[in-house]
Amino acid sequence: MKSKFYSFLVSTLTAVVVLSCSSSENKPSFNDKIVFENKSVNPALAFAMPGFETKLQISTLISSDDQLVQSPSFVFGAQPDGAGLMKDPAGKGYIMINNHEIHRAVSRVYLDETLKPVSGEYILDFEGGQWRTCSATLATPEEHGFGPIFLTAGESGEESLIHAIDPVGAADKKNKTRVKPALGKASMENAVPLTKNAYPGKTVIMIGEDQSFGSSHQSAGQFLLYVSNIVGDLENGKLYALKRANDDVVETNIKLNEEVDVVFVEIPNAKNLKGSEINTKNIELKALRFSRVEDLDYRKGSAANNRELYFTATGQSSNGIDPVANYTMWGRIYKLVLDAADPLKGKLSLAMEGDSQPGVGIINPDNICVTENYVYTQEDGDSYYPAAKHDSYIWQYNIATKENKPWVNMNHKRDDASFNAKYNSVNEKRFGSWEWGAMYDISDIIGVPNTFLANIHPHTWQADKYLNVEGSTLSTNKEAGQVIIIRGVEK
Repeated sequence: MKSKFYSFLVSTLTAVVVLSCSSSENKPSFNDKIVFENKSVNPALAFAMPGFETKLQISTLISSDDQLVQSPSFVFGAQPDGAGLMKDPAGKGYIMINNHEIHRAVSRVYLDETLKPVSGEYILDFEGGQWRTCSATLATPEEHGFGPIFLTAGESGEESLIHAIDPVGAADKKNKTRVKPALGKASMENAVPLTKNAYPGKTVIMIGEDQSFGSSHQSAGQFLLYVSNIVGDLENGKLYALKRANDDVVETNIKLNEEVDVVFVEIPNAKNLKGSEINTKNIELKALRFSRVEDLDYRKGSAANNRELYFTATGQSSNGIDPVANYTMWGRIYKLVLDAADPLKGKLSLAMEGDSQPGVGIINPDNICVTENYVYTQEDGDSYYPAAKHDSYIWQYNIATKENKPWVNMNHKRDDASFNAKYNSVNEKRFGSWEWGAMYDISDIIGVPNTFLANIHPHTWQADKYLNVEGSTLSTNKEAGQVIIIRGVEK
């Protein structure tokens, strides 16, 4: 948590920093060792939307074509999704941990004091990962009261588990024993611990289940909560599912800005249940049925803010045209405010509704990043709904005014033949062919205000040299990936 002096310093000098960055790409910031130049041989595959061009500075951090000086054989893999950055306890630089979804893998990249990637390795591969590694959270003692530990959720069916990986431990990439059954079995996207100030003395972890409606998954997607009365305990807590107090299970019965009472109900003996049994229990408990809970985050700032949660329901459609009855098609963003004294009670409301502006508003929100005053929503538009009118955006939602604006877009350059020859080798021209992974705040870690990292899945950028990068021959994906730095982010 920032000191009062630091918060005052940042708030009073941020405007000066942004101006200095825009006037010279490499001028010093608070941490004058950081050099903000394009660190990748590949261009940034994103740009600021109208109204934000003068506020944001976008540069590259790493891409799949980069050859790192200390590990030239390392290739940064496809679909970088959940991620985290921390100071390297063994040196002067930083460590970046990234999921690579389709490879079921986790990479560890070492960066020097200037934020330049210098070496990389995989600490989980396809065999050890077992399930797709999607969103993730790097828990730290400073923010969460325990760790550091990288919580990455398995998302390949209802028997998937959550890994808890030491970010500075041995690169034991085929290790299958780091899973945490107490956090449940489900097709999960993220496991996000609340801060140590939200409920002192407890471990409270919110978990999103990325499950659509189907014959074998009648409970659909869930918002789950793990609670232990011991800080850092991932073994012996209890697992709960979110439900409305009136037992209504239909998500579309909640209307925009309507607030409803919700409670979390225990899934007894969850640690020892199969995923199918948890799924059945959620039906019996009348848990709320969401259309794919892909990511979750809490509002930054005070303890009260930390109990204000936001999460995505990505949406679904069987034919790309019609919604599935009782479920969002284009996607939703929900707000959940937990009771100050009891994390098992709260008020749920609908903050953003994609179905009210089909194809124009939010399209399949996936990842989410919440600051003190804004919600940044990263889209995954590769559902290819015919009515879609834009590529995958990051949206900026003002919590106070409820205004939602397109903030950053994907830079497809569809009319540039040489660009498309490399970055669109499969000749996919529909909107939404690229998606966003995690966006997260690294300001306090590197000592430069208003600085974030964002991950990109440029699905159409493919080549054989990107095959099997994590070391296993089981993955057949040959996409590339990229991480960009975004500065001037309003918090």
